[in-house]
Amino acid sequence: MTPPDEPSSARPRKARRPRATDPAAGPELPEALIRPRRRGAPSRVIARVFEADLSAPVVAAGTRIQNVRQISERVAMGRALWRELVVGFASQLGELNLGFTQLAALYVLAEGSTTTVADLAEAIGRSPSATSRLVDGLVRRRLVERRHEVDDGRLRSVWLTPRGQAMLRIVDRARAEQFLAAVRPLPRSERALIAMGVAALATGAISRRGRLVRRGS
Repeated sequence: MTPPDEPSSARPRKARRPRATDPAAGPELPEALIRPRRRGAPSRVIARVFEADLSAPVVAAGTRIQNVRQISERVAMGRALWRELVVGFASQLGELNLGFTQLAALYVLAEGSTTTVADLAEAIGRSPSATSRLVDGLVRRRLVERRHEVDDGRLRSVWLTPRGQAMLRIVDRARAEQFLAAVRPLPRSERALIAMGVAALATGAISRRGRLVRRGS
């Protein structure tokens, strides 16, 4: 008896090229990047931009974002996380009886360079008179102190005190704990993506004037 014909699905097929969404596809540029579509490159192309710097789990997570809707969902999740962090931040500042502008001034002074009231005013975007009043309040709380310059006794600079440094450590620790509490429940690959973003921000920070400040500069 003649055996039945093999089903078409069992016939040998040409080896298909791995899709760009498969991490095993390697660093080859996807077709959409070479010939952009009218509606813009798909999300996997965006992931490829960072592929050279990503570890395998990060690439696997990034290339699973298949469409614009999923990217929008990620953006919405990021906004929700940001709101949660800001609300927690505001709550902590309320407990510490510290305003956002006061905290910004403390961070500027934490850089350690000689800072006058005029310098501080420019850094935080306030008038010299308003900044002088802000410094007065921080001096009363012993978070900062005014010092006469050795070279020019008429010039007084503002410095962060050990108490002010301790205040910043409290704020930083609380924010780190809140961030980690939000990130820990995520899958490992998603945490890897977030870790990559945080590392990038730590490597190159945007200065107050919008210029990129790199380590050692």
